[in-house]
Amino acid sequence: MLKTVGVILLAAIAIILGIAATKPDTFTVTRNIEIAAPPETIHPLVADFRNWTSWSPWEELDPTMRRTYSGAPAGVGSVYAWDGNDQVGAGRMEIVSMSAPRDVGIRLAFIRPIESVNQTRFMFEPRDGTTRVTWHMSGPMPFISKIMSVFVSMDSMIGPDFEKGLARIKALAERGTH
Repeated sequence: MLKTVGVILLAAIAIILGIAATKPDTFTVTRNIEIAAPPETIHPLVADFRNWTSWSPWEELDPTMRRTYSGAPAGVGSVYAWDGNDQVGAGRMEIVSMSAPRDVGIRLAFIRPIESVNQTRFMFEPRDGTTRVTWHMSGPMPFISKIMSVFVSMDSMIGPDFEKGLARIKALAERGTH
């Protein structure tokens, strides 16, 4: 009986590792929303890290999170670092590219719980009186992440947070236009 359980357990582990090995080497998460405001109204909510406290879905997870801002006050060279509880971890974001009011490119480095460096981009596309805001993140999938993705995808882990953040940006931008 014990031998059978051991064989089944080893087979399950081998299957999980095999499935993980077939996962892509990178991940991408993208969400978008239509906002009834011009890009010029929305762009500063993203291009100035000090504004993120009003809309970021992760801010509420640790009210005692330590935040530091450095570099430029907003735009390229602006840096935001955080250190918080296990839910938010620790990391650093830097705006590395910007074409106001069209897009903001961010280098996102997580220190913990899992070290990784990802690229994030916000795009603001005007459309007949509204703006389509797209939040995109991509990065490498090390093998440990591939194993985790056998059970839950990056898209299903992060996507709902992007949706929540975009909804908050929408509420702020649309309230600001009325």
